[in-house]
Amino acid sequence: MTLLVIIIILAFIFDYINGFHDAANSIATIVSTKVLTPFQAVLWAAVFNFAAFFIAKYVVGEFKVANSVANSVFEQFITLKVILCGLVAAISWNLFTWWLGIPSSSSHTLIGGFIGAAVTASGSLDVINYHKVLPTVYFIVLAPLIGMVVAFIITLIIVNVCRKANPYRAESWFKRLQLASSAALSLGHGSNDAQKVMGIISAAMVAAGHIPNIKAMPDWIPLACFTCIALGTMSGGWKIVKTMGTRITKVTPLEGVAAETSGAVTLFLTEHLGIPASTTHVITGAIMGVGATKRLSAVRWGVTVSLLWAWVLTIPISGLLAAITYFIVSLFI
Repeated sequence: MTLLVIIIILAFIFDYINGFHDAANSIATIVSTKVLTPFQAVLWAAVFNFAAFFIAKYVVGEFKVANSVANSVFEQFITLKVILCGLVAAISWNLFTWWLGIPSSSSHTLIGGFIGAAVTASGSLDVINYHKVLPTVYFIVLAPLIGMVVAFIITLIIVNVCRKANPYRAESWFKRLQLASSAALSLGHGSNDAQKVMGIISAAMVAAGHIPNIKAMPDWIPLACFTCIALGTMSGGWKIVKTMGTRITKVTPLEGVAAETSGAVTLFLTEHLGIPASTTHVITGAIMGVGATKRLSAVRWGVTVSLLWAWVLTIPISGLLAAITYFIVSLFI
């Protein structure tokens, strides 16, 4: 029982860290275009992070992403020690990348940690549920590409439709529209990312024998997870905001609307498919897409290449950290 309580506390800590680590995803463009101040932006994003709970529960009616995360390892190989080590590894990598200002994926570090601990515990790769894991791996590439293409198309459509509009009036309208697009992105972010922790806590409760399966998840789990990620978002992640908002490409209100709308569309799509895609990857691709509509040189490709390395390495490094953690924890438990 004590170990289960520790896991639940660590899961909430991870959820909180996920919030401030990924706050940049929701607020970077709206801050860089000066539509909202940083404080207003994180408050705005946090409100819609939490509001995503009601959409997921009462509109969608199910938590597909939570189910995918919980089933990334076959149930018979899931133990409380495996979950504990996976969480410790995920928290460590998230804090490390936040410190360096790298917008890595919280989704992938959690799955990598979970798998790494399970593989170490069993000594076999047979513990991995590839049916659930492979779509997540594919979307390391597909998510930013979809975000980029959709943002590119939306930007071209907007530019052509508004070609004869008064520039000052158009910018004023796009600043208002950016409030709506950033809210939609925050809804997608909250719904997608909070569900990962729900899956981990549910898996721990199944392993401890408190619930028969993830579908029997008590209501307090999703409510607490959405609350934690919203509180984390309010804490901000200013180092990553700088990378996302200015270092990739300079973003105008029009482009901010296109990028955020693209990000929201992509996240709602992946949630519908039950794939724990990275919000970070999606919005980065979208920002690159709007930059590419001006000219390819408007995107700082050197920055994006360094981000790509972080994305590719997140799952294996998180798995390695979880393996090391498992060996250390095994000395005491």
